[in-house]
Amino acid sequence: MNYAPFKIRIYAFFIDYIIIALYGVLVVGSISYLFRPAVLPLFTGSPVTAQWTGFLLITLPVTLYFLFAECSKWQGTIGKRKLGIRVADRAGNRIEIGRSFIRTGIKFLPWEVAHFSIWRLQLPNDYSESTLLILLIGVNVMILLYLVTPFMNKKKKNLYDGVAGTMVIR
Repeated sequence: MNYAPFKIRIYAFFIDYIIIALYGVLVVGSISYLFRPAVLPLFTGSPVTAQWTGFLLITLPVTLYFLFAECSKWQGTIGKRKLGIRVADRAGNRIEIGRSFIRTGIKFLPWEVAHFSIWRLQLPNDYSESTLLILLIGVNVMILLYLVTPFMNKKKKNLYDGVAGTMVIR
């Protein structure tokens, strides 16, 4: 099996990130602009409400995009398909939704922990600033691990690939 080079995986993610950014600007930006009086209180009151609103508008749709695309017949997101790579199980077959759920959940865990911490740094809450800063340091450590682990094994597996029993191949 040909394992996808890390550089190609990064390029695929950049393509997907452009799609995510366009979604954010067009959909979330439009909703925020058109329904500002209704949306603004959701982001200025409680950190829990702000985080849930952000989760429902951004994190959930993005997570579902990766979750369903990577276990689909195409075995990858638009970025992966454009660059000729795909997500597979250990035997090189299409992954089932359970593996995709684990892979995607671990992949986006730092993103959601960062959102949790940032909303609580911005709005009144019961967490100490030092606790939230430790969480953000943990997020950075996880991201660093995500970037380093493909260079530490022959199959170029990321941390979330190892846990989910998946790999990215050509």
